[in-house]
Order: sequence, then C-alpha cells, then structure tokens
Amino acid sequence: MKIFTIIGARPQIIKSGIISHAIDRVDGVEEVVVHTGQHFDDNMSDVFFRQMNIKPPKYNLGLDSLSHGAMIGRMIEQLEIKMQSEQPEVVLLIGDTNSTLAGAIAARKLDLFIAHIEAGVRSYNKLIPEEANRLISDHLSDVLFCSNRDAIDCLNKEGVYNHVYFSGDVMKDAAMYYRSMSQSPSNIVAEKGQFVLATCHRAENTNDADKLRQIFAALDEINNHVKIIMPLHPRTRNKLKEYQIKTNIDTIEPVGYLQMLWLLENSKMVITDSGGVPKEAFFFGKPCLVMRPKIEWTELVTHHCTDLIDYISTDNIVQGYKAVKDKTISKDHNFYGDGNAADFIIAKTVEYANQRLNQ
Repeated sequence: MKIFTIIGARPQIIKSGIISHAIDRVDGVEEVVVHTGQHFDDNMSDVFFRQMNIKPPKYNLGLDSLSHGAMIGRMIEQLEIKMQSEQPEVVLLIGDTNSTLAGAIAARKLDLFIAHIEAGVRSYNKLIPEEANRLISDHLSDVLFCSNRDAIDCLNKEGVYNHVYFSGDVMKDAAMYYRSMSQSPSNIVAEKGQFVLATCHRAENTNDADKLRQIFAALDEINNHVKIIMPLHPRTRNKLKEYQIKTNIDTIEPVGYLQMLWLLENSKMVITDSGGVPKEAFFFGKPCLVMRPKIEWTELVTHHCTDLIDYISTDNIVQGYKAVKDKTISKDHNFYGDGNAADFIIAKTVEYANQRLNQ
C-alpha cells in the first residue's frame, strides 16, 4: 500500500515526521511525501527534516510567493499530476493549510481515499483563511482523525458522523518524542524560566500597521520587566521594515523544532498569535496569552489554560500579560491523548483503505 502525504508548512513537517515513523513500523506500507513548497525559507522548512531525522520529500513543488488563489490552483494541478504518476491508495492530509485544501480537491477528483489528520477544528472565524481550508477538507475526506473531543462535536453538528475518530494529537506525540533532543538556540542569552517566548506571524495582525505597532509597543513595555525572546517570522520581519516599526526586544531568526521545544520548556510563559503554539505551551505547563479573539482549541480557554485578547491594543496585551504571568497550569487535563496518536491514525487508515480495496 502506498500513502501519499502532503505537506507545505512548518507544523505539517513536524507532524509528518511522527507519522512517517509510524508508517515505518507497518509492514507493506510505503510513503511518498510531497512538499508543496508553501514555506520556502530554510529555517522554516528544510532544517526540520535535518534536525528530526525525517526522510526528505520525494517531490518539492516549489509553489511559494503566490496569491492564495494562484497558489491553490497551481497546487491542485501539480498534485494531481503526482498522484496520477504515483497511484497511491491513500492521500494523507495534515492540518489546515492551502496545501491541505489543494490535496483534498485533487484527491477527491481522482476518487482516492482521503485521511485527514487534525479534522474538525473550528475557530468559527471565517475571516481566517484556514477556516475554509478546514471545512472543505473535512467534508471531502473519507476518514477523519480529531486531535480533541470538541472536534468530533463540531463535525457531528455539520452532519459528519461516519469514520470520525478521536485519535489524540500528533503534536503531543512529537513533543514527547523529541523533548529529550531539544537544543538551546546558540544566539540567545537567557536564564531558564526567566524569559517570555513570543511569536507573531498571523496575517490579520501583521498586515495591519496600527495593530502591529500596538503589539510591539506592548512587547517593548513587557520587555522592560522581563526579557522577551521572539523568533521572528519572515512575514513579520518584512512588515516591521515596511511599517518602520522599531523594537527593543530580542528578535532572533526562525528556529528549528528542537530549539522551539527548548524555548517552550524553559520559558516563563508564552505570548503568541499562533494556532499551534498554545497547545505546545500547554504540553509544557506554560501560561499562554493569545493575541486573537478566538482560538481553535476551545478546551484550553474553557479550562483556563490559555487566555485570549479580544481586541488588540497595547494596554490590553500588557494587562493580559500581568493577569497571566504567574498562573499555574493544571496537569490534570488530558485533552490530546497519551502520545500514541500517530500509530492509531496509521493503523485505522490502513484498515479502511484495505476494506475499500477489497470491495
């Protein structure tokens, strides 16, 4: 059996590494990994394969620096060609990127069996491009693996009941697997537990000059009290230059996954606008302030593991930091499984794909 795995962005690379390890443990299953090229910066992509000892993709489509429409259209075209050439039994989708959506459409048109990892995630904010990617990909897939139980409820409300499973989260698998290999970034000077890890990359924050100024004014204020370390996303770096925004915080180049794990585990708390980082902060028991009004992982908010900023302003972020910085995060919650999500996903995918082949 051949599994055709589609990746394109940093989180997908991390998740695919754990999935590939699980596939390697199953006899008679071959994997072909296709990288769309959606993230093209070396520190945002290639370094992950090297650090995590993952076999490199068989194909890299190189489809970066395009508009959403052009990118998705080209991806569909190129993925269809590769699928027809490789003739896989299964197309494996991960997460919610343009690469995921393009893979879902191409595979459905070719009537290939589709498995979707991290299905059912909803922010209920249709202004976020990923929301449409999730909705469409979920409804085109044959088997859906949910990282949390709330995702199952979301799918059921949309009329999706068949072949929906709580698998646990492959990001938890990855954090547990790679934790002992974590590495301190060489270009920082910070004591363990004495710094705030910050990230900012989301388009609705970086494409708004006033909002980005408010965010960095807040981070500068917080940095007067506790050291902030920020791996700076290429988009954010470019926008800071475009808007002529200055900052006094320590910004470093994007880091690899093993360095990010070190920063998470050794930080005092996390400030972010990421979708995935709040979960990773939770894995390591760190308070997390999210610079968004809504988040996909509602259980983290409901159980007071993550706090949100309803409206981006300097004062709101600073006050949010003060409210969160000394919070203790309960270790009693088990929202994301026991670290065996990848093995469950591959076993169930192979089972269903074999059933389809034998019909």
